[in-house]
Amino acid sequence: MAIRNLRLEGDEILSKKSRQVDVIDEKIRTLIDDMIETMHKYNGVGLAAVQVGILKRVIVIDLYDGSGPIAMINPVIIKTKGEVELEEGCLSFPNKFAKVKRPEEVTAEFIDIEGNTIRVEAKELLAQAICHEVDHLNGEVFIDKIIPGTLEYVEPEEEGKK
Repeated sequence: MAIRNLRLEGDEILSKKSRQVDVIDEKIRTLIDDMIETMHKYNGVGLAAVQVGILKRVIVIDLYDGSGPIAMINPVIIKTKGEVELEEGCLSFPNKFAKVKRPEEVTAEFIDIEGNTIRVEAKELLAQAICHEVDHLNGEVFIDKIIPGTLEYVEPEEEGKK
């Protein structure tokens, strides 16, 4: 496993649409392992392959609730319900946070690392993370969806200071 370089605000690749994964091979498995390691290094809840420079429809999510990370290949949101205003940030936009409107609940389908088709009904943080990461796969970033006037920049903490 390896930490991949994050693509940051202003990088053209973040506005490109990702391609379907046709074969789950060793390259995809390695990508997923690296994405999970990279997401954990930066304390992210989710990460899309495009954020590490790979235009493939792969996302990883970890809610840090003890259930471990999940990898979703070719995820598709097939149903949404409700709408909520949520605070959001993004590893590709370090230290920027804003409110966005997201569905309260989503139903998504994806392929897991074993090639099985999975359907998940998600609420709260998982629903938010799925929406955020699927947006990345479609070349959309949260900064384009913010509720006007809610963008905040938080100064990063210096190493060793609390």
